[in-house]
Amino acid sequence: MSEQITGTLADLKTLVQGTPAAGENSMVPRTPKRDQWGRAYATGRRKNAVARVWVKPGKGNMEINGKPVLTYFARPVLRMLLSQPFLVADRYEQFDVIATVTGGGLSGQAGAVRHGISRALTNYEPDLRPILKKAGFLTRDPRVVERKKYGKAKARRSFQFSKR
Repeated sequence: MSEQITGTLADLKTLVQGTPAAGENSMVPRTPKRDQWGRAYATGRRKNAVARVWVKPGKGNMEINGKPVLTYFARPVLRMLLSQPFLVADRYEQFDVIATVTGGGLSGQAGAVRHGISRALTNYEPDLRPILKKAGFLTRDPRVVERKKYGKAKARRSFQFSKR
């Protein structure tokens, strides 16, 4: 029985050697996804925040919920998060960003916009995908706040125990 299995595995290996590995699409070129105005769209998520992001060629202007990025994200750390995909892809101040964000706090919203920018850049220029993927910007961070359970003060914290 084991000879049969090893024989089939060896045959399978010889068949597969000429084909690209899983996830490697060297044979199929990706096509850009743009709308009629030349913008690329993507949705980014982080914690409970959801960002709808449009990216188009421009001078590097960012508008979040109708406000300039300097007023919406006042902390420099959050603005740095938004510029990371452009810096890694070497496209700094070459694209304008228009985003609408809902849910969560400012930190989660900044992460959602960064995720959306990264995905929109790959839709605009598919060649940037390996660079952004390696930097970890295309992976949605799955960490969310744990829900509160009944009989507990918080998600895991118990009420103070009293012996008497």
